[in-house]
Amino acid sequence: MSERFNQAAERWDKGDMRQNIAHAVFQTIASRISLLNHMSIMDFGAGTGLLSFKIAPMVQNVLGVDLSEKMLEQLHNKNSPCLSVEAVCRNICEEPLDQQFHGIVSSMAIHHVEDMALLFETFHAHLKRDGFIAIADLEAEDGTFHTHGNEGVHHFGFERDTLRETIENAGFEHVRFHHAYTVEKENGNYPIFLVTATKKG
Repeated sequence: MSERFNQAAERWDKGDMRQNIAHAVFQTIASRISLLNHMSIMDFGAGTGLLSFKIAPMVQNVLGVDLSEKMLEQLHNKNSPCLSVEAVCRNICEEPLDQQFHGIVSSMAIHHVEDMALLFETFHAHLKRDGFIAIADLEAEDGTFHTHGNEGVHHFGFERDTLRETIENAGFEHVRFHHAYTVEKENGNYPIFLVTATKKG
């Protein structure tokens, strides 16, 4: 899977769709969660940093985590003396980081992860007490969203009730779903949700 993303990295930010998704997801996060200047945030599946660089000015630091080295190279190239995002290429489900965060954000990444229970347990372990998650992804769809094919896609979006149960079972509370954006394509419309929750005390 990472090979496909490596090949796509240089042109990833081209066009409006991914830019529009990242903007809408950021706006939805910012309207639901207080992002404060002492916070350390993980962006899971950060890619080229489309979401990371929107959040970074509002918090102390953002760490972008991804499996694609080429995507993270594109992220690194956006760093400047005024604004920067750290990055690490790692599967945190297999190799956890040795730090915890005030919050974990993610945009359009978790459908590429097979084991949802393990993923949210991993998120839980990487959060400080009362830390939050803000995760955006597709509502359940019929497998036609990815026009390049579904290699590396483990979930055709998500049913809210099923995902809620998984998140709660991992040790989160106050699970809330919000509509973030709708991608309009020739073959249909694809709503994107943002789910927020907090780590139990």
